Amino acid sequence: QPGDRLGQAGPVIMQNASPTRQVWSRWKRRCDDLRRGLREEHGSSLIEITLIAFFFGMPLLFGTGEVACVVYDSLEISSAAHTGALYAMQSTTYASNTSGITNAAKYDASDFSSTMTVTPTVFWVCATNVGGTQYTGSNAQATAQAACTGSGNHALEFVQVATSATVTPLIHCVGLPATYTLKGSSTMEVEQ
Repeated sequence: QPGDRLGQAGPVIMQNASPTRQVWSRWKRRCDDLRRGLREEHGSSLIEITLIAFFFGMPLLFGTGEVACVVYDSLEISSAAHTGALYAMQSTTYASNTSGITNAAKYDASDFSSTMTVTPTVFWVCATNVGGTQYTGSNAQATAQAACTGSGNHALEFVQVATSATVTPLIHCVGLPATYTLKGSSTMEVEQ
């Protein structure tokens, strides 16, 4: 009978069996072959995959963690520059207060308040050529007003705050730098 030969190796042809029974028979045979193969492996595939995941996955995980920390610190340094520029843009008096600008920037990046350098720069430009010549120094306003001639052209005051800090990440992955120098910059027009 065809049902007696289910456990034998090789193809089994069931002549009088229904199509459903033939499919079930093939499925059962494949499952038995798979079980037999797994018994012979004794879990070595699982151990191999675990080792591969550990040796390739852990450095990837640590590298991702290090880069994430550096990106977060970079955002904090850039935000500090923006905060310093926001403080300075309130008026000409605030723009000339370099210690106030520095304190505002360092307050925003409290994690780096002792190691971050803040460099505020005030400059003047002509309204019709904002990307052109920048006038700096003690006589910058007078020089800019003399240079900005013509209809609708007048001197504008800008402040630029640059921040920078050297960061050592908490997690260090081999192949990546041990320290990073992060920089931020923000430029705004000073309100009159």
